[in-house]
Amino acid sequence: MFIVIKTTVFLLWLNFLPPLANIIWGERFNRPIDGGRLFFDQHRIFGDHKTTRGVLLCLLGGTVVAPLLGVEFWVAATASLLAMAGDLLSSFIKRRPNKPCGTNVIVLDQIFEALFPVLFLKVFLHLSWAQILIILPCFIVIAYLGSCFWFFIMFRPPGGTYPRVIRSTVRLREWRSCHTPLAHWQTLFNLSSVLAHDILYSWFFRMTALREKGLQNAMDIRVEEQTFYFQDLPHSFDGFRLLLLTDLHLDGQPGLTRELSRQIRGLEVDLCLLGGDIRMKTYGPMAPCLRYLRELLPHVQSRHGIFGVLGNHDCIEMAVDLEESGLIMLINDSWKISRDGESIWVVGVDDPHYYKVDDAERACRDIPDRGFKLFLSHSPEAYKDAADCNSRLYLCGHTHGGQICLPGSRAIFTNSRAPRFTAVGCWQYKGMMGYTSRGAGSSGVPLRFNCPGEISLITLRRKAVSEAG
Repeated sequence: MFIVIKTTVFLLWLNFLPPLANIIWGERFNRPIDGGRLFFDQHRIFGDHKTTRGVLLCLLGGTVVAPLLGVEFWVAATASLLAMAGDLLSSFIKRRPNKPCGTNVIVLDQIFEALFPVLFLKVFLHLSWAQILIILPCFIVIAYLGSCFWFFIMFRPPGGTYPRVIRSTVRLREWRSCHTPLAHWQTLFNLSSVLAHDILYSWFFRMTALREKGLQNAMDIRVEEQTFYFQDLPHSFDGFRLLLLTDLHLDGQPGLTRELSRQIRGLEVDLCLLGGDIRMKTYGPMAPCLRYLRELLPHVQSRHGIFGVLGNHDCIEMAVDLEESGLIMLINDSWKISRDGESIWVVGVDDPHYYKVDDAERACRDIPDRGFKLFLSHSPEAYKDAADCNSRLYLCGHTHGGQICLPGSRAIFTNSRAPRFTAVGCWQYKGMMGYTSRGAGSSGVPLRFNCPGEISLITLRRKAVSEAG
């Protein structure tokens, strides 16, 4: 019986290696074996999912486990190649009726991948026909269930309200972050969470008696007013006021929603922008932060609505709930705002920090070249692409201004790959102005030092050409 288990595990290991390569390398080195060529029936020979990378990894991965299987290395290598040959045969057969790549067909997908190597290994492992008849159905069932699970995570459509192309590696990250049952595992293996909560919050700040002061500082949220001048701002938008709320992390601080509601209640603005990160943690339940958001948004008085983007703490599944809460979500998309016959555009991109799925070019695709663009992103890391799209004002958060800063508000960490000049406050890149908010909430630990939270009030002004000099 042990030889049956070893052989089945060997086959499953070979079956798992191509998806493992996808997780590690994404689209890199991912050249289809058929090179995109068509067969005589004008259908693909194998399809995009059968790659040279996958075959080579299976050959290498199958060979190195030869001692565990109890055979010589050349035997394991040959068995690995036969498994890949069987997999390619299944793919070839599925392409003939032009079934889409990734379609699961039970038995056909698994039978040749298992049958060819098992018949070869029969001689070296002294397998009986009865043992082979046990190995094949076990492999078929387990491999099929595994492929269904993989397809569910990686390739299911994101939904009509989520207009973007999603890489399989991104889909895996989102699945891990968006499903509550995995929260305990995330806690154990999320290094930043362990460092922030278990070491800084639970030990260091308590031992130094700074915890209570940091909690008080985190509730010291200030309204910061900024004015930006533009020569090409349409006349009708001179004096246009924006309310920027970002990095709310509403479920991380008791009383935060109430304090934010109190401060924004009397602010009348033309447009409200939410810069992402509604949830405190990057994993776990979404319901608490959404409940707090529904309490907050009715206090926003915005003539042209409330627009938002997703942050690195926000799950893909939150997009629909956020829109039902009253937001217009801009996920690599834009929105036209008209006033007295003139227009500006609000451009919003998906998270450029953790998921790295921002697409400024796609977001700006329907905007005239000379259109005035307000560019909203969760973090400053998309600033170059925004400038290349001729955006005029880049608005973001994510850095929290450092959150725990040295005296003089000098940030220790910004958690951003963008240059330090984009980390907080006003900045400029080429012809584009930028503003990075310190954020209203706190991330990691609900503490702040030398860096108060922020509600941003931004006014757009038209600068006459004569004033430009």
